[in-house]
Amino acid sequence: MQTTTHSSRFGDLPIKLALLLVYMVFAILLNSVGTVIQQSINSLGATARSAAYLDSFKDLPVAIVSFFAASMLPRLGYRRGMMIALSAIGAMCVAAPLMPSFWTMKLLFAMAGASFAIGKVAVYSTIGLLTKDQRGHGSLTTLIEAMFQIGVFAGAWLFAAFIDNDDPHSLAWFHVYWILAAIIAVIILLLAVSSLDESAAQSHRDGPAQDFIAMLKLVPKRMVLVFIASAFIYVLIEQGISTWLPTFNNKVIHLPAAMSVQAASIFFGSLAVGRLLASALLRRLGWYVLLNIGLAAMAALVAISLPLAEGLDMGPDATWYSAPFAAFLFPLIGLFMGPIYPVMCSTLLSALPKSDHAPMMGLIVVFSALGGTTGSFLTGRIFAAFDGALAFYLLLVPMALLGLFLLMFRRSVGTAEPVPSLEPNLVH
Repeated sequence: MQTTTHSSRFGDLPIKLALLLVYMVFAILLNSVGTVIQQSINSLGATARSAAYLDSFKDLPVAIVSFFAASMLPRLGYRRGMMIALSAIGAMCVAAPLMPSFWTMKLLFAMAGASFAIGKVAVYSTIGLLTKDQRGHGSLTTLIEAMFQIGVFAGAWLFAAFIDNDDPHSLAWFHVYWILAAIIAVIILLLAVSSLDESAAQSHRDGPAQDFIAMLKLVPKRMVLVFIASAFIYVLIEQGISTWLPTFNNKVIHLPAAMSVQAASIFFGSLAVGRLLASALLRRLGWYVLLNIGLAAMAALVAISLPLAEGLDMGPDATWYSAPFAAFLFPLIGLFMGPIYPVMCSTLLSALPKSDHAPMMGLIVVFSALGGTTGSFLTGRIFAAFDGALAFYLLLVPMALLGLFLLMFRRSVGTAEPVPSLEPNLVH
């Protein structure tokens, strides 16, 4: 019996590794939007106002495609869906350096958003197939989300390596997409040789229309509604910071362009560390206590670090040794922000049958995307109209709202009855 268990676990390793790498490569692509905004302004002649819309080119396709992905993926297959999504964005990564322009970047982010919608629904739904209990689900979810942030961190340095500080108009940074295309090809190959039993997630409904209706039937549940609101607010905060932090470092603190991207990577790295630490802390602290401590620390960092960034002008010769304390302190907000999203996702999905994970993830991805594009757009407009410091100060408002929604989520989870499957007349 023991031998069988170890064999099963070993057999899951390729698909688990594939899930980690899928999330990592999408992390690099999607969260490069802050760097691309900066470089589009510097080398492609885009204005801050027009660049503020770049996030919507990835987030709106995420929202739209998620509706279809949630209903189609159980029939198409999660593994096959990930391979199709990766192939599509891989093709755009090849096209980007061949046709470098701001419009190319808009199309690339649109394809990245559409592909990520499929990838995220598939990845989260696959987690339920690979784990047997809530603890296992939470552990793998946190690990995958941590890998997402590790990818964002690595991506910031990868893009920075291709930025020419001596020539702001240089298009050399487009060559990074050749490397990303190669990574995507490796992941597709890994998925091709992996095996995954998807029978537990197969839809027993009459067709995609019924699957879509099943997804909509989840919405009226109080626990689901509160989670959707919480996810929207959380992603609004995270995207507002992650998208505009490189530009904040460049235009407010006046760090060099490449260093602005590198300094922003501290935020992404701290998100990853925060999520890894949360898996250990949750054994000692309740999730609600842990997340509220994190929210309070986030607000404190905003109040302490932003005044330190005022009136700074580091110049083109700034180095890590001469960089101001604010450049290191503010990005640490990710340590306390990181656990919120995966912990809430895992709590909600663990309460649902595996056959309902794809429909639920469709809703999660839709409202996360809407929150992301709203946060980036509002922060960008405030950044353009006033200044970057005020844009980040105003994030205290959604932080307060998130605290309220967390309280409501805890109450709804505590009083919710077990959620029945939406599948009709299944024999268990």
